[in-house]
Amino acid sequence: MNWQNSGRRFLFLKTVGKAAVLLFFGICFFTLLQKHPREIPTETEELLPIAKAFAAAGALELRSSKAEEIKGEEQFRLQERQAERIEEILSGLTLEEKVAQLFLVTPEALTGTGPVTSAGEETKAALWEYPVGGLIYFPENIVSSEQIKEMIQTQQNYSIERIGLPLFISIDEEGGSVARIANDSPIAVRHFPDMAEIGASKDALAQVGELGDTIGGYLSELGFNLDFAPVADVLTNPDNTLMKRRSFGEDASHVAELAAAAASHLKKQGVYGCLKHFPGHGATAEDSHKGFACTVKTLEELKETELIPFQKGIDDGISFIMAGHISAPNVTGDDLPASLSEQMITGLLREEMQFDGIVVTDAMNMGAVSNLYGSGEAAERAVCAGVDMILMPADFKEAYEGLLNAVAAGRLEESRIDASVRRILAKKRNLPNLKGR
Repeated sequence: MNWQNSGRRFLFLKTVGKAAVLLFFGICFFTLLQKHPREIPTETEELLPIAKAFAAAGALELRSSKAEEIKGEEQFRLQERQAERIEEILSGLTLEEKVAQLFLVTPEALTGTGPVTSAGEETKAALWEYPVGGLIYFPENIVSSEQIKEMIQTQQNYSIERIGLPLFISIDEEGGSVARIANDSPIAVRHFPDMAEIGASKDALAQVGELGDTIGGYLSELGFNLDFAPVADVLTNPDNTLMKRRSFGEDASHVAELAAAAASHLKKQGVYGCLKHFPGHGATAEDSHKGFACTVKTLEELKETELIPFQKGIDDGISFIMAGHISAPNVTGDDLPASLSEQMITGLLREEMQFDGIVVTDAMNMGAVSNLYGSGEAAERAVCAGVDMILMPADFKEAYEGLLNAVAAGRLEESRIDASVRRILAKKRNLPNLKGR
C-alpha cells in the first residue's frame, strides 16, 4: 500500500539522517588530518580524537538506525495484521450485529427489567438478541465489589460466547461531585475533591495523576474498561452551574494539560478515558440534561479556548470523545446539537481536528435530544453525522430498529455502519478479553 511505503521511506530518512551527518563530517575531518598533516597547525592535531569520535558516533548511529528501521517494519507489519484481523471479524458480522455494536445502554434497557444486579438467563437472552457494544452502570446496579465483579465477568463471558467480542463496561467516575462508585455505592474507595478545587491547587498535575491512577485502579479491579471522564470543558461562563465544580478551570491550556494527564493515568490502569463534552460545555448557560443548550461562540472563538483540550487529547492519542448536546449556531448556522451535526462531528472533529477514535454521544435520553426527536430519528441523525456509539437512547429498541430501517430505506449506507464498527473493533482488540485474538 502507498501509505505504508511512504511511511517506511520517511522512517528510513529520519533515522539515517543524523547518522549520515555525523559520519560524513567525521570521515572528512579525519581524512583531512591524515592527508595534509603539515598544512594543519600543530594545535589542530588535538582535534584528531574528536574526528575519530565523530566517525565512530556516525557508525554507531547507523547501526542504531538499522535497528530502528527493523523495529518500524515490525510495527507496520503488526498494524497490517491488526487491520486484516479487524476486516475478518467485520466480514463475519451480520448487519443486525453491527448495528447492535453501536449502542451503549444500561443493563435495564438491554433486558427490559430492573434494577439489574446480576447477570442470569435474562441477560444472556437479551445479549443473544441484541449483542450491544457496551453497558453503562449506575449506583442501583452496584451492591458490593464481589457482586459487581461477578456480574461484569458473566456479561463479558456471554458477549464473547455470542459474538466473539467483549463489552465496553462503562461508568461516570470523574471524581468530585460525579462519582457513581465513590459517592453513591456501598463500595469503599477514596473520594476526591471537585476538579475545580484540584485545578486551582499548586500541585494540580500531581493530584490529577493520583486521581487517574486511583480511579483507574479500582475501576479496572472491578471490571470496568471505560470511564466517561475526564471533563475537558473550559469554564468560560462563570454562571455555568453544571460545569462550575466539574471543570478544571477557565484557562484552556491548564485544562488541556490536566485532562490529558487524567486520561493518560486511567489508560495506564487499563481503562479508556473519554474527553467530554465536545465542543465544550463551559460557555453554555443551560443544562442539556433538561433541554436546549447553546454556545454563541464562532469557530475561531472555539478554537482559541474550548477546542484546545480536545485537540491536545487528539494529539496525545485519546481513544474516546463524547459529543455533547450543545448547539453552536454561529458555527453551523442552525440549532442542531453537536451530537447530531455532520458539520461538527465529521467536518470539524474528524476532518479538521483529525480525530479517528470513537465518538460517543452524551446520553440520548437527555432533554436536549429527547424533547425534539424520537429515539429512532435521533440515532439515525447521530450516525449520519459521524458518531460511532449511541449512549442511552430513550428507547433502545426503537433506536436499534431505527438504524436498521434507515439502512433498508437507503438513508444510511451500510459502509457508514462498517466505518464505526472498525473503530470499535480496533479499541476492543486492546481489551484484556480479546488481546492476541
